Amino acid sequence: MAGCGGQETKKPAAPTAPKKPELMAPFRFHKLIEVSPGQSYDILSWGRGAEEAGSFMILHSDSSAIKYTTTTGDLDGAIIDVYNSDMDVDGNPEILIQAKSKDTTNYTSIYAFEFNDNNSKANKLDFPKLTSSQRKGYRGNDNFYIKEGKLMREFSIFNGTGKDAKPSGAKRQLEYGLRGNEFTVKQLSKDSTDVKQPDNQPAKTDEKKSSDKQSSSSSSKSSKKKHKRHRG
Repeated sequence: MAGCGGQETKKPAAPTAPKKPELMAPFRFHKLIEVSPGQSYDILSWGRGAEEAGSFMILHSDSSAIKYTTTTGDLDGAIIDVYNSDMDVDGNPEILIQAKSKDTTNYTSIYAFEFNDNNSKANKLDFPKLTSSQRKGYRGNDNFYIKEGKLMREFSIFNGTGKDAKPSGAKRQLEYGLRGNEFTVKQLSKDSTDVKQPDNQPAKTDEKKSSDKQSSSSSSKSSKKKHKRHRG
């Protein structure tokens, strides 16, 4: 062994990415939102048993004023994501919780709260349901995101009902704002449940008619000129 003389070189271990801390039961979801230095919101969902039901908590930490408050509520489904915005531009942050559930469709519930000037008290906001026209062709699987301070909502439109429903290829896009602690809704897309291909045939027909009129008019003028020359 002494005569081997060689030393084994060990390869450096590849760096491993830090593991995301796992939530301890009964907690299922956690997201931290910091709206300003010292003002943070921890949003959690929790519950034992069925995944279709549970509760949420919004833990607000005001570290500068040393104030800590809790807002709770029941959940319909599981939390998918949480958003922060100031839709009415009044300086009071809004926390929007998106939960997904399922009956005949994969529908979405939004739990919305606005926190007042000192961010200590939560004011619950009623998120509007889809109207009959907005719901036409709706099969769930909504996509929510924040754009220019507004809450945007997009979903595919389907033709038919039940298991026979098929995507039409069109999408509906809604924009949610806030005015006087009430949501405003504006549909941005011009859609229908039937996607129609653009028909250019009438335009072509009109062009043809216009061309025929021009050729008819020119031939008529040419004929008149010939008659004038003949008479002269």
